[in-house]
Amino acid sequence: MAEDPAARDELIARTGRMAVPVITVDDEVVVGFDRGRLKRLLGI
Repeated sequence: MAEDPAARDELIARTGRMAVPVITVDDEVVVGFDRGRLKRLLGI
């Protein structure tokens, strides 16, 4: 993120914070690794 200010700004705009990982499924943004939520969003 320090190397790409535009990516950092997008991350903050989408999540309200600087955290990784950020995974986007369709229009849903998942901050951190949430296996249960990812499974539901992916339908698996």
